[in-house]
Amino acid sequence: MYVADKALCEDVAKANRIVERFGLSNAFGHVSARVPGTDTFVLPTRRSPGLAQEDKLLLLNTDGKLLAGEGQPNSEFWIHARIYAARPDVGGVVHAHPPGCICLTQIGQPLRVVFNNASAFRDGVPEYERIGLIRSRELGDLVATRLGSGNAVMMRGHGMAAALPDVRSATVIACYLEETASLQLRMLSAAGGDASRLRVYSDEDAALIGGDNNATTLSRAWEYFAAAVDKLPLGHVKPGL
Repeated sequence: MYVADKALCEDVAKANRIVERFGLSNAFGHVSARVPGTDTFVLPTRRSPGLAQEDKLLLLNTDGKLLAGEGQPNSEFWIHARIYAARPDVGGVVHAHPPGCICLTQIGQPLRVVFNNASAFRDGVPEYERIGLIRSRELGDLVATRLGSGNAVMMRGHGMAAALPDVRSATVIACYLEETASLQLRMLSAAGGDASRLRVYSDEDAALIGGDNNATTLSRAWEYFAAAVDKLPLGHVKPGL
């Protein structure tokens, strides 16, 4: 067992349970956090994110080496390792398989700013088009390159990755991303599949609202998710996501 800062470990375990309970992943998916000021990160063992525990975390570095902890990491740990390597500003990474995100990539629709929280993605969300799992350093580097300086990347037929300065905000943004994708799909359905009928936010609208996605509101959202998650049973999909 790797013992890092207790609060950080608790956040990592809770973040993993959030992405499972709120329907972003089920048996697969994972959330990690950088150990501040280092090239190492904390990641759960290879099991459902819904079963993550703060006393059963692993410590890896950005070269993919397991430094401490008992058990094996999830096979796509390279997503985390290489994003941290490419982005010193990133302190938390989420990889999940939310259905709305997958659907958008498979119908060739880019993510649109369709409601206030989606203004977090006003600079766009790139798509990693290669299918398959990210089980090598090289593929991890490709995902990190596609992510660029943004806060999220969609992965065709696979899911998404979110990367922000800390694990709490990364988890919240991952939830916002799926909520946005789900709303966009519902709007497309209501519009008979005609994307031109979607009333999306203009760049000016998104910029105006964008300031509302600040540290205070992200903290409030984390407080909600964190309080709700342990009240929800394993396998629960929270309505609205």
